[in-house]
Amino acid sequence: MISLLDYGAGNVRSLRNALARIGAEVREVRGPEDILEAERLVFPGVGAFGSAMARLEQLGFVEPLREYLQADRPFLGICIGLQCLFEGSTESPGQPGLGIMPGMVERFPESSGLAVPHMGWNGIRLRHGGALLSGLEDRRFYFVHSYRATLEATGDWLLAESDYGAPFAAAVQRGQVLAVQFHPEKSGEPGIELLRRFLAGRVQLSPGSRRPPAQAPTQLAKRVIACLDVRSNDAGDLVVTKGDQYDVREAGEVRNLGKPVELAARYYEEGADEITFLNITAFRDFPLRDQPMLEVLRRASEQVFVPLTIGGGIRAFTDADGRAYSALDVADEYFRSGADKISIGSDAVDTVEQVRAHGADGSSAIEQIAERYGNQAVVISIDPRRIYVDSPDATPRHVVETKISGPNGERWVWFQCTVRGGREGRDVDAVELARTCEALGAGEILLNSIDRDGTGSGFDLELIAAVRGAVGIPVIASSGAGSPEHFIEVFERTGAEAALAAGIFHRREVPIDEVKAALDAAAVPVRRDGSASGS
Repeated sequence: MISLLDYGAGNVRSLRNALARIGAEVREVRGPEDILEAERLVFPGVGAFGSAMARLEQLGFVEPLREYLQADRPFLGICIGLQCLFEGSTESPGQPGLGIMPGMVERFPESSGLAVPHMGWNGIRLRHGGALLSGLEDRRFYFVHSYRATLEATGDWLLAESDYGAPFAAAVQRGQVLAVQFHPEKSGEPGIELLRRFLAGRVQLSPGSRRPPAQAPTQLAKRVIACLDVRSNDAGDLVVTKGDQYDVREAGEVRNLGKPVELAARYYEEGADEITFLNITAFRDFPLRDQPMLEVLRRASEQVFVPLTIGGGIRAFTDADGRAYSALDVADEYFRSGADKISIGSDAVDTVEQVRAHGADGSSAIEQIAERYGNQAVVISIDPRRIYVDSPDATPRHVVETKISGPNGERWVWFQCTVRGGREGRDVDAVELARTCEALGAGEILLNSIDRDGTGSGFDLELIAAVRGAVGIPVIASSGAGSPEHFIEVFERTGAEAALAAGIFHRREVPIDEVKAALDAAAVPVRRDGSASGS
């Protein structure tokens, strides 16, 4: 029996699905007494330290949780579930943590030059033997966090460490109380195995098993992301635009959803590090409670144990029944259905224009969703196209000197943001959009290219390098991939943290493992078969 402490922070459905996969019976913690009656307690979470602790206090969970932990009863904390064990966090000054461990959780230093959040697949180094992580040292696990516990703050609790600029605590343990900074439910089979061991009670540290620090640092892998472009046609049917067409509704019922779910499961089995669903446009036709993509997410999260991103329609709207929803309402429903991140596109351009005119006031979807679910949950999808100019002085927008001359031999270009699927250009450039959205709380940029989409001629390296050099959050390169060499090129020449493709994976023109094998051979750190090979 697993008691799950779900206080409403992000996607917990995937954790429930992972526990169900290993045969665990899951019981929801609904009141303080459920904590003290738990056989094994799991505390997951994402988002801000302060909001997590405030929610625990509001629910009356803090004191029974402290009592449970101090009694050395079986406990697994995940992400925020690890950080809340400390006295506090610099993320939320003045907000006390549970105080089970001394010291403070701190933000990754900006001076490292690395993107923050630390997002993706990293390795671990064990500092203790024992059953929980032994044998998984050569595997990668999925991390997503901006704050971390230092080794000094962790002290003799340290079970495993990872590196991102400097070493930090990847896992801690004392007795039966343990916590991990990564997400087992999003770490594929190694994460499932960790949960299986916790369920079986295989958590005891081996006597005298403390190890000296390992010399070789871990390395964050470059992510290869598979994308399903999904749209609705006039009849309300979903269409995978680079694949087959299939009906979704019949007599008011959602049906024939196996296709996108099967595709997502196939990408997972083939080694995709994340899976993204983009271009969902059914919001005007369906009440949110009956949105077909919600069911796709629910079913996909039962089979896919890597991060899922959903994009399109994350905005305020009124459905056909006359019911109004805020952008936060929409995001709430997607997170509850299995999404780990949501992607905001055209509305981000509108937001930047409003901020330019009036300043930020906390009312944008970016700010509201980031405040509730954390920066890492908000992806900004940018769809720019090239606009050539004769000189940098020809426009107030951010320009770069290009090696790809314009139609009249122009040597300068700026990247104009578009909306409505590229049909309308705005007087906003990609660099301004990325910087402004980062300041509003976005945690990642998905950078498409109208000019390169579907060409198979390679990513727009000049666009990607310009945006990546302008922000301190991770950037996903998209549009134009046609060969494994294009992935090597974009990682080596732009510093992008991830690269996304759709059609070449769907049609099996370039298999995901072929891309990863090429990256591995080029000494680009990559996750293959769940292992840390290539690092």
